[in-house]
Amino acid sequence: MLIVLALAGCSQEARRLVPGPPQTAPNGNADPRIPAYQENLYQISQGGRYFAWYGCSACHGEDAAGPANLADGDWRHGGGFANVFAVIGERHAGQDYAARTPVEQRWQLTAYVRDLSRHHAEKRRRIMLDQKAEPQGSAWLGPQ
Repeated sequence: MLIVLALAGCSQEARRLVPGPPQTAPNGNADPRIPAYQENLYQISQGGRYFAWYGCSACHGEDAAGPANLADGDWRHGGGFANVFAVIGERHAGQDYAARTPVEQRWQLTAYVRDLSRHHAEKRRRIMLDQKAEPQGSAWLGPQ
């Protein structure tokens, strides 16, 4: 009887295992992990921070024209999550972002970039102004 009571008390210590940060790229545009990033405002906002930190706004900022304008929702290589993820990591001439950025940060960047078309111009400018005080581009030394 005493053993049963002791074991019942341990049930309050039960921990649910949840998936950790992704270690791999999305498995296509229907990957079940995508909503955890694309529908999560925290993950999107983190992607916005990395967008500034990695200097993405230098080429893809508010004044960008043509294919560099990410806010227009017009995607040259497809607008699906996996498509955008691949472009961020593999399609920047002279830059190896796949090797330079952790996988989870690329998930967050992808969620942010795909969310940009939902932001009106004033909101995008406000985000950029809010991030001016944070390290950007070549001034950022990476995670400490």
